[in-house]
Amino acid sequence: MKTGLVLEGGALRTIFSSGVCDAFLDAELPMPDYTVGVSAGIAYGVSYLSRQSRRNLKLVTTYANDRRYMGWRNFVNPKNRSYFGLKFAYETIPNELVPFDYDAFEAYPGTVEAVVTNLNTGAAEYLPVPRHDGHNLLLQATCAIPLMFPAIRLDGQPYLDGGCADPIPWQRAFDVGCDRVVVVLTRERDYCKKTDRTIRALASAFRKYPAFVETMRRRADVYNASREALFALEKEGKVLVIAPEDTLGCSRTEKDMEVIRALWQIGYFAGRRTADGVRAFWTESL
Repeated sequence: MKTGLVLEGGALRTIFSSGVCDAFLDAELPMPDYTVGVSAGIAYGVSYLSRQSRRNLKLVTTYANDRRYMGWRNFVNPKNRSYFGLKFAYETIPNELVPFDYDAFEAYPGTVEAVVTNLNTGAAEYLPVPRHDGHNLLLQATCAIPLMFPAIRLDGQPYLDGGCADPIPWQRAFDVGCDRVVVVLTRERDYCKKTDRTIRALASAFRKYPAFVETMRRRADVYNASREALFALEKEGKVLVIAPEDTLGCSRTEKDMEVIRALWQIGYFAGRRTADGVRAFWTESL
């Protein structure tokens, strides 16, 4: 039997998932054999796999209001061109300020993948997360929200946020052989995505990448269909889904510490409530 964990993105709203994963660590659940995440889902998720409980909560509550971490001043910096301070967020913080345990991450015996969207093809790609990368370039690519990040190049190819093409990669977990898949969402169960209001700006900014523009045009429909299929599998007992009852209006760039702490707590309580069920789901024989 092969177990899987799927982590949806959502930038700072993903603090909900961190709460869930911190509860899993406190409950000493077995680690999944395979983990795949999108955007902040995997950028935060690696702290779970390195067993660094509450690291993400400390990071966000310490630096969300730090202009070096996020803010439009970073975007207008010609050496950065991102709403997030790329060097500060992906190098200075994990390597110096809130140290990431690369050795513990390397010791995780399972497979870890991040989803990215190839601008040339408009398709999702699933790339293994390097265990020792002080620049965290793949994590930058999976988190690269269109219009808020520059395209991140990996092996010469331009990439943006994996959520553009595959926002909830549960199918990938089954494709690589997982039998028991736990999916952590960052939107309420009744959420329905609408077509992005920035689609015209996206079409203009990425006009030399028509396949990517088409992916963005279909993004809401793909997302909603993915959730519908996921909930159908849940009813069949093939997946276990954890979703927030209320995201408290938390935005992708939330700076209200009360909201961030409260959403982490909602995630933590959700994780505690479901821990025994997850343990049984991951350990009972088929």
